[in-house]
Amino acid sequence: MADDTRPSAAQPNESSETTPLLNEPRRRPTGFGPSETDSIPEPELPDQDRETTVIADGVSPTRLTLILGAAYLGVFLGAIDSTIIATLSAPISSEFKSLSLLSWLATAYLISNAACQPLSGRLTDIFGRGPGLIFSNVFFAAGNLICGLAQDQHVMIFGRVIAGIGGGGLMSISTFLASDLVPLRKRGIIQGVGNIAYGGGAMLGGVFGGLINDHTAWGWRLAFLIQVPPVIVSAIIVAVLVRVPPKASDKSYLARIDFVGAFLTISFLVLLLLGLNAGGNIVPWLHPLPLTTIPLSVVAFVAFIIWESRAKQPIIPVKLLMHRTVIAACLCNFLSTMVIMMALFYVPLYLQVIGLSATDAGLRLLPSPLGISVFSLGCGYLMKKTGRYLLLGTAVLTLLTIAVAVLCSFDEKTPTWTGGLVFFMAGGGYGGMLTITLLACIAAVDHSQQAVITSATYLARSCGGTIGVTVGSAVYQNILKTNLWARFSDYPHAAEIIARIRDDLDELHRLPPGWKQGVVESFMGAFRGVWLTMLGLSILALICISLMRQHTLHATLERR
Repeated sequence: MADDTRPSAAQPNESSETTPLLNEPRRRPTGFGPSETDSIPEPELPDQDRETTVIADGVSPTRLTLILGAAYLGVFLGAIDSTIIATLSAPISSEFKSLSLLSWLATAYLISNAACQPLSGRLTDIFGRGPGLIFSNVFFAAGNLICGLAQDQHVMIFGRVIAGIGGGGLMSISTFLASDLVPLRKRGIIQGVGNIAYGGGAMLGGVFGGLINDHTAWGWRLAFLIQVPPVIVSAIIVAVLVRVPPKASDKSYLARIDFVGAFLTISFLVLLLLGLNAGGNIVPWLHPLPLTTIPLSVVAFVAFIIWESRAKQPIIPVKLLMHRTVIAACLCNFLSTMVIMMALFYVPLYLQVIGLSATDAGLRLLPSPLGISVFSLGCGYLMKKTGRYLLLGTAVLTLLTIAVAVLCSFDEKTPTWTGGLVFFMAGGGYGGMLTITLLACIAAVDHSQQAVITSATYLARSCGGTIGVTVGSAVYQNILKTNLWARFSDYPHAAEIIARIRDDLDELHRLPPGWKQGVVESFMGAFRGVWLTMLGLSILALICISLMRQHTLHATLERR
């Protein structure tokens, strides 16, 4: 008989590297109780369904640096790819002579990126972090190669979907890998480095794309093709160095995959994000596309909750989300990402309305990665020294709230340099929040569940980003339209001019006599509505983080 090469669960009396963790006395989770050290234990399953979490052997500092360097290179490139379209969409759409392509270039990547992240935790528990990261690198490289060589708009969109699948895995699996190799007490500093890679890539994506397009003979195509070689190098390093064992089980790989849960997860996210991105952007809100997809996403979400609450080995264990720290951390990620995405879209618009060029407005965003870097690493260092995160969490979200409160005072006379200060504060608050809430979630659950709970925080972030842009757009457009009609409804050709103003900021330089001041004031009112919405969301996030509990940040991988 052929040997079964699947990893098998350790026997109860067998000594192994997992024994100390599995034999620790388990505390009953108290959910919303006051305990500082309780965590959700590994769920009790029948013997045939039980999995054993195998703790990875410690690695040398050099090996750890190479592994995480390769992983975070993927994070950096994935973040660049998420924002590179900001400056490339116009030349790409012009080459293919399709304005409808402009919106789908970003939407295709966003949807596929968000849809695969919740699945990556459970799938890499089964197949291993190394194979998962290699798969993601290959898909990301293939997607960018397709985009760089595309001769048709449909091929271009297909390439963005493939790259989005790979990019989603690069983002999330790197976090799982760091959690497998670094004890919680030191994890904050490592996560700070990861946040720098993500924040730096996201902020530099548009600048990078613009420079490549404007100053190379290959134009926008090179912006995609140039990402392929470093991703291949990253995949090779991962294949050689990553030796994190998957969970051990007596069942086959395929028997452990929750296919129904995976289908419902993808259906919910694709339907929701497709409807929210298309509505008011690609098609009107009353178009059949958003009117169909958004209600269907609600149905898929309800079915997902019902199924996952009963599944033996779910994609995302719904019961985990009832834990006080977990739900509070996910809500913080959701609300704070809504705030940041609104700021990323509407602060540059505000700066352009008061007279800055698009390039100068973009440069005012650069303090944000600096804030993310300083506060991510600073919070990680303080958590390593103190082992505590609650007060830090309150402090960083207070900083974010103060930044948004300052933003609410902005008008057409505000000095433009204050935008950089606000973005430094907002980036610092957001970067610190990402580090703190991730560690709080991981500390609140059993070691065996850290990947799936990390996936839940990424899911909250993805939904928050999309819904934030949608809510911001609705507030901005409705207030701007109301203000413009209130001021200029009696003017000749008002409907035509107002429509042009709402679609193109360049119209501010071609306004009829007597319109300029009123139009600028109308814009300021619309921006103020967005800022106040952001302030309300920031306050809610601050309330949510105060609901978290303090859990032990262990100094060893075995959580002793």
